[in-house]
Amino acid sequence: MQEDESDLSGATPRRRPKKDVLEVGGRRLKPSTLMMGHGYDPALSEGSLKPPIFLTSTFVFENAAAGKRHFEGVTGKRPGGSEGLVYSRFNGPTQEILEDRLSIWEDAEEALTFSSGMSAIATLLLTFVQPGDVIVHSGPLYAATETLIARILGRFGVQWLDFPAGAERSEIEAVLARAKGMGRVPLIYLESPANPTNALVDVEAVAAARDALFGEQRPPIAIDNTFLGPLWSKPLEHGADLSIYSLTKYAGGHSDLVAGGVVGAKALVDPIRMMRNTIGTITDPNTAWMLLRSLETLELRMSRAGENAATVCEFLRHHAKVESVGYLGFLEGGADARQADIYRRHCTGAGSTFSLYLKGGEKEAFAFLDALRIAHLAVSLGGTETLASAPAAMTHLSVPDERKQALGITDNLVRISIGVEDPDDLIADFDQALAAV
Repeated sequence: MQEDESDLSGATPRRRPKKDVLEVGGRRLKPSTLMMGHGYDPALSEGSLKPPIFLTSTFVFENAAAGKRHFEGVTGKRPGGSEGLVYSRFNGPTQEILEDRLSIWEDAEEALTFSSGMSAIATLLLTFVQPGDVIVHSGPLYAATETLIARILGRFGVQWLDFPAGAERSEIEAVLARAKGMGRVPLIYLESPANPTNALVDVEAVAAARDALFGEQRPPIAIDNTFLGPLWSKPLEHGADLSIYSLTKYAGGHSDLVAGGVVGAKALVDPIRMMRNTIGTITDPNTAWMLLRSLETLELRMSRAGENAATVCEFLRHHAKVESVGYLGFLEGGADARQADIYRRHCTGAGSTFSLYLKGGEKEAFAFLDALRIAHLAVSLGGTETLASAPAAMTHLSVPDERKQALGITDNLVRISIGVEDPDDLIADFDQALAAV
């Protein structure tokens, strides 16, 4: 890497451009454009068009004073994190470029990346939750998230209360009031659309209920935005404080990496950074580089998958062996006016992951899954290929049966994530698989 006089104090990591181009001719550039170069200056890396993968465990300080200053930031003695590169458990050039670009999609002040979606969620919870606290969350949640809150944190005296994903403000406020009477509420945790039912949470109603009850001492609202974000949902605009991602899914988009992310206000992200520094849940340089590659095509991939899903779901909704299709694009004009209202206010697209309820039970669901030829029988979502799974028997197997029934995670539910294949080919595959039921 070439020297830059502005870096001799150690105040600026050398890979950063002196000034990023955020607008041209008075026009603010879109995220899809900024993904091609934001946060990186080729002149600082021998003219390399793409950022290098910085495979190093540690970084050389310019002088001892710079080393002290960097560690003051890393350890929290001075707010804001390190001014420079220190050690790969704390930061690295490839990860910092990725975080700069990730924050752009939701116009967030800061972003952090992690070794998995669950490590992002765990680091977030460890940052804000103390023994004896009461977490309020929407339901359902991803099974591992429910396990982390109810079983793991429960061992330390942490309690939880939840409300259904589509709850009205009055119901949300009642749950929050009850939680407030039980102890300190450190965090309100949401997941929308919910995994695997696709039910939406009214973030604006949650924020209004929280503000009415807690005033200035309000707990932050964190939301898992994996299913629709960052293209079709931007919850920070609707009252959420932190947006969480399994970057494994749409952001990575090729089913070849595992990572997580958190974006939001600097005042909330900084303490999460301190916790990440301590427990070492940062994403690795190789994965960060692959995510940089993936972000360049994120809008293209998600748009194509969304178009495919609309076509496929239109076919499925009329099939004789299908009980119902939990696709957000069908909310308008449907029976659930509440969900339709949330969708209109919060979403700019229906996504490409949906819940398919077959007529029958586990036997029928398994027969359908086993007959698929193009779609793959695998968990996860948001990849270029179409994936299908049975949540009740797979991703949500650990959830107690009575809770699964209450949340609509039934044996006849198949979760489908549509990829970028030809939509007519996918329809042919689903048609023949349904014929095998």
